[in-house]
Amino acid sequence: MTSLTEENYLKAIYTLIQSADRKASTNEIANRMETKASSVTDMLKRLNEKKLVNYEKYKTVKITEKGKKVAVSIIRKHRLWEYFLVENLNFGWDEVHDIAEQLEHIESVELTNKLDEFLGFPKFDPHGDPIPNNQGVFPRRENQKLNEIDEGSTLIIIGVEDSSPSFLNFLSEMRIELGTELCLKTRNEFDNSMIVVNTKDQKITLSQKVASNLYIKFKNEK
Repeated sequence: MTSLTEENYLKAIYTLIQSADRKASTNEIANRMETKASSVTDMLKRLNEKKLVNYEKYKTVKITEKGKKVAVSIIRKHRLWEYFLVENLNFGWDEVHDIAEQLEHIESVELTNKLDEFLGFPKFDPHGDPIPNNQGVFPRRENQKLNEIDEGSTLIIIGVEDSSPSFLNFLSEMRIELGTELCLKTRNEFDNSMIVVNTKDQKITLSQKVASNLYIKFKNEK
């Protein structure tokens, strides 16, 4: 059995190692969990004893297969609940994270599988993040971002890197959401901001920071 706090740590470690060559430092985990490094060390010792991570003092942390299974299960439940809240209870995509943080710790595997079935086995959550199936397999998502494409390209928004309420609210104000079709018209050489046009021929100026947080696929791409 794992506690709520242990599950939160495992999810944080797993998320970190996806972009850090399968390793995470104590300080990185502390920043992610918004706590002191000493508290992280105590938790890592506990997780190591349970064989959920491999931890040695002054070395980076690796998650074990046992720990990965727990982390992926938590991520799956979190993203399924986010999907449910948006699609079935009409929450905004900027409102669901904190609620899903609570619901992700429900232990029932049967409930999770029934929820997945009820929702029609969605592959992506309301932010475009992939939802692992009951075997822990993540569907493939394109990782190309808006700031990486050429002028004249027509694209569709499929995900966000930053899912904070402030960023999602900003996108909503710009009338940008998952599935929005845009055409990149021009890029400003001075600050790499760009002008895009939506299907209503409305021009929208996006900063480099915004563009680098938007995952895209090209129109007509499967």
